[in-house]
Amino acid sequence: MNLMGEPAYVGRHCGSNVYTIDPRTVAFYQEALGDAHPLHERYAPPLLHHSECYRHLGQWYLKNLFGNLHGQQDWSMFAPIPVGSRVRTRSTIIDRYHKRGRDWVVNETDLMSAEPDDEGRLLVRGRTYQSFLPPKGDEGEGFVVDEKTAAKKTPRPPFPTAEGPELASVEKVIDDRRCWMFSGPGRNYHTDREEAKKLGFPNIVVQGMMSTCFVSQVMQDHFGMGWLEGGRMSVKLTNVLWVDETVRAHAKIRDEVAEGTKTRIFCDVWVEKTDGTRVILGEASALAAD
Repeated sequence: MNLMGEPAYVGRHCGSNVYTIDPRTVAFYQEALGDAHPLHERYAPPLLHHSECYRHLGQWYLKNLFGNLHGQQDWSMFAPIPVGSRVRTRSTIIDRYHKRGRDWVVNETDLMSAEPDDEGRLLVRGRTYQSFLPPKGDEGEGFVVDEKTAAKKTPRPPFPTAEGPELASVEKVIDDRRCWMFSGPGRNYHTDREEAKKLGFPNIVVQGMMSTCFVSQVMQDHFGMGWLEGGRMSVKLTNVLWVDETVRAHAKIRDEVAEGTKTRIFCDVWVEKTDGTRVILGEASALAAD
């Protein structure tokens, strides 16, 4: 397959950063997402660095940005992130393929402890599946997707199929300020309408990572440390979420499985608009309280 001479190849190290998890950063996340939790006094929200992979765009994004879409997101939590600690990130391309007329690149970003007595301990791992349209020479004409085309997508199989109890849901209104706090401070298609139009979208596209953070909030609210120490999530981004829309994040228990001396609880998870349109859906699991 012709890879168009792009530098994105499997195994490429995309970059690394070191951060201090300070209370101010945690407070900003809580305000941006509306996610206040007692555990955040000691530990950071697990997806605090939700967009770290995008700090190295030039190392793994393909050249044609017109119509690029975030298609899938996986998260794995291995240990809580203490407030006040230092962490190191590492970003790597782990897969690249062509599917349904789009080129896909998968970026894996690890968040590890940088504390002397805990150096290198893996805390959180994210896998971001980004799709790109092959260049055709006609970029900038019309929209890649808008409200009408998104509504015409082929219906998915019934979901959820879980028959257990539903966890407490959370509802969010996605306004300009929330988009800026989550995806700013620069102007881009997640924060600015004109920038969105340049990439083939009629309005601000809410960053897909935001909906995964809402699912994380639902799971942490219910499982507490069982989410911070062993949470997992794998979701498909199934529809575009636009600025000024309202969504509700849900989780419903599907199964319980022994995991050594602990129990892992699996849930169907989804985020939907007020008209029932699902913007993400998939699976999440956490460890039950001892």
